[in-house]
Amino acid sequence: MFLTRDEIEARERAALAPYAMPSGDSRGRVHGEEEHAYRTAFQRDRDRVIHTAAFRRLEYKTQVFVYHEGDHYRNRLTHTIEVAQIGRSLARALGANEDLTEAICLAHDLGHPAFGHTGETTLNHLMSDHGGFDHQRQTMRIVTQLEDRYREFAGLNLTYEVREGLVKHDTDYDVVDAAGYEPERAGTLECQLSNLADEIAYNTADLDDGLRSGLLDVHEVRGLALWNTVMASLGETLDCRLDDQLRARIIRRLIGIEITDAITATAARLGERGVASVAAVRDAGENLAGFSPELRAMNQELKAFLMANFYRHPRVVRMAYKANRLLTALFEAYMEEPRQLPRDVQARMQRGPDLPERVICDYIAGMTDRYAIKEHQRLFDPEERT
Repeated sequence: MFLTRDEIEARERAALAPYAMPSGDSRGRVHGEEEHAYRTAFQRDRDRVIHTAAFRRLEYKTQVFVYHEGDHYRNRLTHTIEVAQIGRSLARALGANEDLTEAICLAHDLGHPAFGHTGETTLNHLMSDHGGFDHQRQTMRIVTQLEDRYREFAGLNLTYEVREGLVKHDTDYDVVDAAGYEPERAGTLECQLSNLADEIAYNTADLDDGLRSGLLDVHEVRGLALWNTVMASLGETLDCRLDDQLRARIIRRLIGIEITDAITATAARLGERGVASVAAVRDAGENLAGFSPELRAMNQELKAFLMANFYRHPRVVRMAYKANRLLTALFEAYMEEPRQLPRDVQARMQRGPDLPERVICDYIAGMTDRYAIKEHQRLFDPEERT
Protein backbone atom coordinates (compact mmCIF):
# COMPACT_ATOMS: atom_id res chain seq x y z
CA MET A 1 0.00 0.00 0.00
CA PHE A 2 1.28 3.46 -0.82
CA LEU A 3 -0.19 6.94 -1.01
CA THR A 4 -0.99 8.07 -4.53
CA ARG A 5 -0.39 11.60 -5.73
CA ASP A 6 -4.14 12.26 -5.59
CA GLU A 7 -4.23 11.13 -1.97
CA ILE A 8 -1.21 13.28 -1.08
CA GLU A 9 -2.82 16.28 -2.76
CA ALA A 10 -6.04 15.62 -0.83
CA ARG A 11 -4.07 15.55 2.43
CA GLU A 12 -2.46 18.84 1.44
CA ARG A 13 -5.81 20.52 0.90
CA ALA A 14 -7.03 19.31 4.27
CA ALA A 15 -3.90 20.31 6.19
CA LEU A 16 -2.66 23.51 4.55
CA ALA A 17 -3.76 26.99 5.54
CA PRO A 18 -6.21 28.67 3.13
CA TYR A 19 -3.50 31.04 1.89
CA ALA A 20 -1.05 28.22 1.09
CA MET A 21 -0.36 27.04 -2.46
CA PRO A 22 -1.67 23.49 -3.02
CA SER A 23 0.29 21.33 -5.44
CA GLY A 24 -2.87 20.37 -7.26
CA ASP A 25 -3.61 24.02 -8.13
CA SER A 26 -0.26 24.66 -9.83
CA ARG A 27 -0.36 26.61 -13.10
CA GLY A 28 1.73 23.78 -14.49
CA ARG A 29 4.79 23.50 -16.69
CA VAL A 30 5.74 25.07 -20.00
CA HIS A 31 5.93 21.60 -21.55
CA GLY A 32 3.09 19.28 -20.61
CA GLU A 33 4.02 16.09 -18.77
CA GLU A 34 2.15 13.16 -17.36
CA GLU A 35 1.74 13.51 -13.61
CA HIS A 36 3.69 11.19 -11.32
CA ALA A 37 1.99 8.31 -9.54
CA TYR A 38 3.04 9.22 -5.98
CA ARG A 39 4.86 12.56 -6.09
CA THR A 40 3.25 15.97 -6.32
CA ALA A 41 4.40 18.51 -8.88
CA PHE A 42 6.40 20.47 -6.30
CA GLN A 43 8.05 17.32 -4.95
CA ARG A 44 9.18 16.48 -8.47
CA ASP A 45 10.58 20.00 -8.88
CA ARG A 46 12.56 19.65 -5.66
CA ASP A 47 13.96 16.30 -6.78
CA ARG A 48 14.89 17.64 -10.22
CA VAL A 49 16.86 20.49 -8.66
CA ILE A 50 18.78 18.17 -6.31
CA HIS A 51 19.87 15.92 -9.19
CA THR A 52 21.28 18.70 -11.39
CA ALA A 53 24.96 19.23 -12.09
CA ALA A 54 24.48 22.87 -11.10
CA PHE A 55 23.35 21.83 -7.61
CA ARG A 56 26.30 19.48 -7.10
CA ARG A 57 28.76 22.18 -8.16
CA LEU A 58 27.57 24.43 -5.33
CA GLU A 59 29.79 22.38 -2.99
CA TYR A 60 32.91 24.10 -4.31
CA LYS A 61 31.50 27.57 -4.83
CA THR A 62 32.25 30.39 -2.41
CA GLN A 63 29.82 31.66 0.18
CA VAL A 64 32.33 34.05 1.78
CA PHE A 65 35.47 31.91 2.11
CA VAL A 66 37.07 30.16 -0.88
CA TYR A 67 37.11 26.37 -0.47
CA HIS A 68 40.82 26.13 0.46
CA GLU A 69 40.36 28.46 3.46
CA GLY A 70 39.09 25.54 5.55
CA ASP A 71 36.57 22.73 5.78
CA HIS A 72 34.45 24.26 8.54
CA TYR A 73 33.19 27.36 6.73
CA ARG A 74 29.98 27.49 4.74
CA ASN A 75 30.10 26.99 1.01
CA ARG A 76 27.28 27.71 -1.41
CA LEU A 77 25.87 24.18 -1.02
CA THR A 78 25.82 24.11 2.79
CA HIS A 79 24.25 27.58 2.72
CA THR A 80 21.55 26.27 0.38
CA ILE A 81 20.83 23.30 2.66
CA GLU A 82 20.53 25.64 5.65
CA VAL A 83 18.13 27.87 3.71
CA ALA A 84 15.98 24.84 2.84
CA GLN A 85 15.89 23.69 6.47
CA ILE A 86 14.86 27.13 7.72
CA GLY A 87 12.34 27.47 4.90
CA ARG A 88 10.65 24.21 5.82
CA SER A 89 10.46 25.27 9.47
CA LEU A 90 8.80 28.55 8.52
CA ALA A 91 6.38 26.90 6.11
CA ARG A 92 5.39 24.14 8.52
CA ALA A 93 4.62 26.53 11.35
CA LEU A 94 2.53 28.81 9.12
CA GLY A 95 0.63 26.04 7.33
CA ALA A 96 2.27 26.80 3.98
CA ASN A 97 3.38 24.24 1.41
CA GLU A 98 6.71 22.85 2.61
CA ASP A 99 7.54 21.14 -0.69
CA LEU A 100 7.13 24.31 -2.73
CA THR A 101 9.13 26.32 -0.21
CA GLU A 102 11.91 23.74 -0.19
CA ALA A 103 12.07 23.54 -3.99
CA ILE A 104 12.52 27.32 -4.26
CA CYS A 105 15.11 27.35 -1.47
CA LEU A 106 17.17 24.56 -3.04
CA ALA A 107 17.20 26.26 -6.45
CA HIS A 108 17.63 29.90 -5.42
CA ASP A 109 21.46 30.03 -5.75
CA LEU A 110 22.06 27.70 -8.70
CA GLY A 111 23.21 30.63 -10.82
CA HIS A 112 25.95 31.85 -8.50
CA PRO A 113 29.36 31.76 -10.20
CA ALA A 114 32.69 30.89 -8.61
CA PHE A 115 33.99 33.23 -5.91
CA GLY A 116 30.58 34.40 -4.71
CA HIS A 117 29.45 37.99 -5.23
CA THR A 118 32.91 38.95 -6.51
CA GLY A 119 32.47 36.51 -9.38
CA GLU A 120 29.05 37.96 -10.08
CA THR A 121 30.37 41.53 -10.13
CA THR A 122 33.25 40.55 -12.41
CA LEU A 123 31.04 38.74 -14.93
CA ASN A 124 28.53 41.60 -14.89
CA HIS A 125 31.35 44.01 -15.79
CA LEU A 126 32.70 41.73 -18.52
CA MET A 127 29.18 41.35 -19.97
CA SER A 128 28.21 45.03 -19.61
CA ASP A 129 27.83 45.43 -23.41
CA HIS A 130 26.07 42.09 -23.83
CA GLY A 131 23.19 42.08 -21.35
CA GLY A 132 25.14 41.98 -18.08
CA PHE A 133 25.08 39.16 -15.55
CA ASP A 134 23.42 38.49 -12.25
CA HIS A 135 23.04 35.19 -10.47
CA GLN A 136 19.25 35.35 -10.32
CA ARG A 137 18.82 35.57 -14.09
CA GLN A 138 21.51 32.90 -14.42
CA THR A 139 19.52 30.62 -12.14
CA MET A 140 16.59 30.95 -14.52
CA ARG A 141 18.85 30.22 -17.52
CA ILE A 142 20.00 27.06 -15.77
CA VAL A 143 16.53 25.73 -14.96
CA THR A 144 14.96 26.76 -18.29
CA GLN A 145 17.82 26.27 -20.79
CA LEU A 146 21.23 25.10 -19.67
CA GLU A 147 20.58 21.89 -17.75
CA ASP A 148 20.56 19.19 -20.43
CA ARG A 149 18.82 16.18 -18.91
CA TYR A 150 15.71 15.54 -20.99
CA ARG A 151 15.09 14.73 -24.65
CA GLU A 152 11.73 16.49 -24.69
CA PHE A 153 12.81 19.95 -23.50
CA ALA A 154 15.72 22.10 -22.40
CA GLY A 155 16.19 22.83 -18.71
CA LEU A 156 14.14 21.25 -15.95
CA ASN A 157 10.60 22.25 -16.98
CA LEU A 158 9.76 23.35 -13.43
CA THR A 159 6.29 24.46 -12.41
CA TYR A 160 5.24 28.09 -12.70
CA GLU A 161 5.23 28.55 -8.93
CA VAL A 162 8.85 27.45 -8.46
CA ARG A 163 10.02 29.60 -11.37
CA GLU A 164 8.04 32.53 -9.98
CA GLY A 165 9.68 32.01 -6.60
CA LEU A 166 13.10 32.25 -8.25
CA VAL A 167 12.44 35.47 -10.17
CA LYS A 168 10.80 37.12 -7.14
CA HIS A 169 13.64 36.32 -4.77
CA ASP A 170 14.12 39.77 -3.27
CA THR A 171 16.61 39.93 -0.42
CA ASP A 172 18.96 42.91 -0.08
CA TYR A 173 21.56 41.21 -2.28
CA ASP A 174 19.33 40.23 -5.20
CA VAL A 175 18.25 41.95 -8.42
CA VAL A 176 14.57 41.25 -9.09
CA ASP A 177 13.32 40.98 -12.67
CA ALA A 178 9.95 39.26 -12.62
CA ALA A 179 8.97 40.07 -16.20
CA GLY A 180 6.57 37.40 -17.43
CA TYR A 181 5.57 36.42 -13.90
CA GLU A 182 3.06 39.13 -12.94
CA PRO A 183 5.68 41.55 -11.56
CA GLU A 184 2.96 43.81 -10.17
CA ARG A 185 1.79 41.05 -7.81
CA ALA A 186 3.56 39.53 -4.83
CA GLY A 187 4.79 35.97 -4.95
CA THR A 188 3.14 33.12 -3.10
CA LEU A 189 3.66 32.98 0.65
CA GLU A 190 6.06 30.09 0.00
CA CYS A 191 8.12 32.36 -2.25
CA GLN A 192 8.22 35.03 0.45
CA LEU A 193 9.21 32.50 3.12
CA SER A 194 12.10 31.36 0.92
CA ASN A 195 13.36 34.95 0.86
CA LEU A 196 13.17 35.13 4.65
CA ALA A 197 14.93 31.79 5.03
CA ASP A 198 17.80 33.02 2.85
CA GLU A 199 18.20 36.19 4.91
CA ILE A 200 18.16 34.29 8.21
CA ALA A 201 20.67 31.75 6.90
CA TYR A 202 23.27 34.18 5.55
CA ASN A 203 23.07 36.63 8.45
CA THR A 204 23.53 33.98 11.12
CA ALA A 205 26.04 31.86 9.20
CA ASP A 206 28.23 34.80 8.19
CA LEU A 207 28.35 35.96 11.80
CA ASP A 208 29.32 32.44 12.83
CA ASP A 209 32.01 32.06 10.15
CA GLY A 210 33.34 35.55 10.84
CA LEU A 211 33.80 34.75 14.52
CA ARG A 212 35.21 31.27 13.86
CA SER A 213 37.80 32.69 11.45
CA GLY A 214 38.84 35.49 13.77
CA LEU A 215 38.04 38.13 11.14
CA LEU A 216 35.34 39.53 13.41
CA ASP A 217 36.34 41.00 16.76
CA VAL A 218 34.05 39.74 19.52
CA HIS A 219 34.50 43.02 21.38
CA GLU A 220 32.99 44.89 18.42
CA VAL A 221 30.19 42.34 18.03
CA ARG A 222 29.17 43.06 21.63
CA GLY A 223 27.96 46.47 20.51
CA LEU A 224 25.17 44.94 18.39
CA ALA A 225 21.64 45.04 19.81
CA LEU A 226 20.89 41.59 18.41
CA TRP A 227 23.99 40.10 20.03
CA ASN A 228 22.99 41.58 23.38
CA THR A 229 19.47 40.20 23.00
CA VAL A 230 20.79 36.70 22.35
CA MET A 231 23.27 36.83 25.23
CA ALA A 232 20.57 38.00 27.63
CA SER A 233 18.26 35.19 26.53
CA LEU A 234 21.04 32.69 27.29
CA GLY A 235 21.77 34.23 30.68
CA GLU A 236 25.34 35.03 29.62
CA THR A 237 27.26 38.20 30.45
CA LEU A 238 28.73 40.26 27.63
CA ASP A 239 32.27 39.87 28.94
CA CYS A 240 32.19 36.06 29.13
CA ARG A 241 34.80 34.09 27.20
CA LEU A 242 33.63 33.11 23.71
CA ASP A 243 34.69 29.51 23.12
CA ASP A 244 33.49 27.20 20.33
CA GLN A 245 30.65 25.73 22.36
CA LEU A 246 29.29 29.10 23.43
CA ARG A 247 29.54 30.40 19.87
CA ALA A 248 27.47 27.42 18.69
CA ARG A 249 24.88 28.09 21.40
CA ILE A 250 24.68 31.74 20.40
CA ILE A 251 24.15 30.99 16.72
CA ARG A 252 21.52 28.34 17.53
CA ARG A 253 19.64 30.78 19.73
CA LEU A 254 19.98 33.54 17.14
CA ILE A 255 18.47 31.32 14.44
CA GLY A 256 15.65 30.41 16.82
CA ILE A 257 14.93 34.07 17.62
CA GLU A 258 14.91 34.97 13.91
CA ILE A 259 12.59 32.10 12.93
CA THR A 260 10.20 32.66 15.83
CA ASP A 261 9.94 36.37 15.12
CA ALA A 262 9.36 35.75 11.40
CA ILE A 263 6.59 33.24 12.14
CA THR A 264 4.90 35.45 14.71
CA ALA A 265 5.09 38.65 12.67
CA THR A 266 3.95 36.95 9.46
CA ALA A 267 1.01 35.22 11.16
CA ALA A 268 -0.04 38.57 12.66
CA ARG A 269 0.00 40.30 9.25
CA LEU A 270 -1.97 37.50 7.62
CA GLY A 271 -4.54 37.71 10.41
CA GLU A 272 -4.79 41.51 10.35
CA ARG A 273 -5.37 41.48 6.58
CA GLY A 274 -7.84 38.60 6.77
CA VAL A 275 -5.86 36.76 4.09
CA ALA A 276 -7.73 33.59 3.17
CA SER A 277 -6.48 32.62 -0.30
CA VAL A 278 -3.43 32.48 -2.51
CA ALA A 279 -4.93 35.28 -4.60
CA ALA A 280 -5.19 37.49 -1.52
CA VAL A 281 -1.49 36.92 -0.78
CA ARG A 282 -0.59 37.91 -4.35
CA ASP A 283 -2.84 40.98 -4.30
CA ALA A 284 -1.69 42.33 -0.93
CA GLY A 285 0.51 44.92 -2.63
CA GLU A 286 3.55 43.96 -0.57
CA ASN A 287 5.22 40.94 0.97
CA LEU A 288 3.32 39.77 4.02
CA ALA A 289 6.08 37.47 5.25
CA GLY A 290 8.66 39.34 7.27
CA PHE A 291 10.08 40.27 10.63
CA SER A 292 8.71 42.53 13.31
CA PRO A 293 9.86 46.17 13.05
CA GLU A 294 12.12 45.66 16.08
CA LEU A 295 13.94 42.63 14.69
CA ARG A 296 14.09 44.15 11.21
CA ALA A 297 15.99 47.12 12.67
CA MET A 298 18.37 44.84 14.56
CA ASN A 299 18.98 42.79 11.39
CA GLN A 300 19.81 45.94 9.44
CA GLU A 301 22.37 46.84 12.10
CA LEU A 302 23.87 43.34 11.84
CA LYS A 303 24.03 43.53 8.03
CA ALA A 304 25.79 46.90 8.14
CA PHE A 305 28.25 45.51 10.68
CA LEU A 306 28.99 42.44 8.54
CA MET A 307 29.46 44.58 5.45
CA ALA A 308 31.93 46.90 7.13
CA ASN A 309 33.84 44.38 9.22
CA PHE A 310 33.56 41.02 7.45
CA TYR A 311 32.80 41.33 3.73
CA ARG A 312 35.27 44.25 3.49
CA HIS A 313 37.94 42.74 5.72
CA PRO A 314 41.38 42.94 4.05
CA ARG A 315 41.65 39.14 3.81
CA VAL A 316 38.29 38.89 2.03
CA VAL A 317 39.07 41.86 -0.22
CA ARG A 318 42.46 40.38 -1.22
CA MET A 319 40.83 37.13 -2.31
CA ALA A 320 38.15 39.09 -4.16
CA TYR A 321 40.84 40.99 -6.06
CA LYS A 322 42.56 37.73 -7.01
CA ALA A 323 39.24 36.27 -8.14
CA ASN A 324 38.48 39.31 -10.29
CA ARG A 325 41.81 39.05 -12.09
CA LEU A 326 41.49 35.28 -12.53
CA LEU A 327 37.98 35.34 -14.03
CA THR A 328 38.79 38.30 -16.24
CA ALA A 329 41.84 36.47 -17.61
CA LEU A 330 39.77 33.36 -18.36
CA PHE A 331 37.09 35.35 -20.15
CA GLU A 332 39.59 37.27 -22.27
CA ALA A 333 41.58 34.15 -23.14
CA TYR A 334 38.46 32.29 -24.32
CA MET A 335 37.30 35.27 -26.34
CA GLU A 336 40.71 35.63 -27.99
CA GLU A 337 40.97 31.92 -28.84
CA PRO A 338 37.65 30.03 -28.49
CA ARG A 339 39.28 26.78 -29.62
CA GLN A 340 40.66 26.47 -26.08
CA LEU A 341 37.11 25.77 -24.92
CA PRO A 342 35.67 22.25 -24.60
CA ARG A 343 34.14 21.00 -27.84
CA ASP A 344 30.57 21.07 -26.55
CA VAL A 345 30.96 24.74 -25.58
CA GLN A 346 32.44 25.51 -29.01
CA ALA A 347 29.45 23.78 -30.59
CA ARG A 348 27.05 26.01 -28.63
CA MET A 349 28.89 29.07 -29.92
CA GLN A 350 28.56 27.89 -33.50
CA ARG A 351 24.90 26.92 -33.49
CA GLY A 352 23.58 29.96 -31.57
CA PRO A 353 21.29 31.69 -30.80
CA ASP A 354 23.39 33.06 -27.92
CA LEU A 355 26.27 35.43 -28.56
CA PRO A 356 29.77 33.98 -28.07
CA GLU A 357 30.18 36.23 -25.03
CA ARG A 358 27.08 34.75 -23.40
CA VAL A 359 28.17 31.17 -24.07
CA ILE A 360 31.58 31.87 -22.52
CA CYS A 361 29.91 33.62 -19.59
CA ASP A 362 27.66 30.58 -19.04
CA TYR A 363 30.71 28.32 -19.07
CA ILE A 364 32.65 30.43 -16.56
CA ALA A 365 29.59 30.94 -14.35
CA GLY A 366 29.24 27.17 -14.07
CA MET A 367 32.77 26.71 -12.80
CA THR A 368 33.54 25.94 -9.20
CA ASP A 369 36.27 27.88 -7.39
CA ARG A 370 38.75 25.03 -7.65
CA TYR A 371 37.99 24.32 -11.32
CA ALA A 372 38.46 28.01 -12.20
CA ILE A 373 41.79 28.09 -10.35
CA LYS A 374 42.95 24.89 -12.07
CA GLU A 375 41.80 26.13 -15.47
CA HIS A 376 43.73 29.35 -14.99
CA GLN A 377 46.86 27.29 -14.27
CA ARG A 378 46.28 25.19 -17.39
CA LEU A 379 45.90 28.26 -19.58
CA PHE A 380 48.72 30.42 -18.21
CA ASP A 381 51.33 28.17 -16.59
CA PRO A 382 53.55 26.65 -19.32
CA GLU A 383 54.59 23.83 -17.00
CA GLU A 384 51.00 22.85 -16.22
CA ARG A 385 49.65 20.00 -18.33
CA THR A 386 46.71 21.10 -20.46
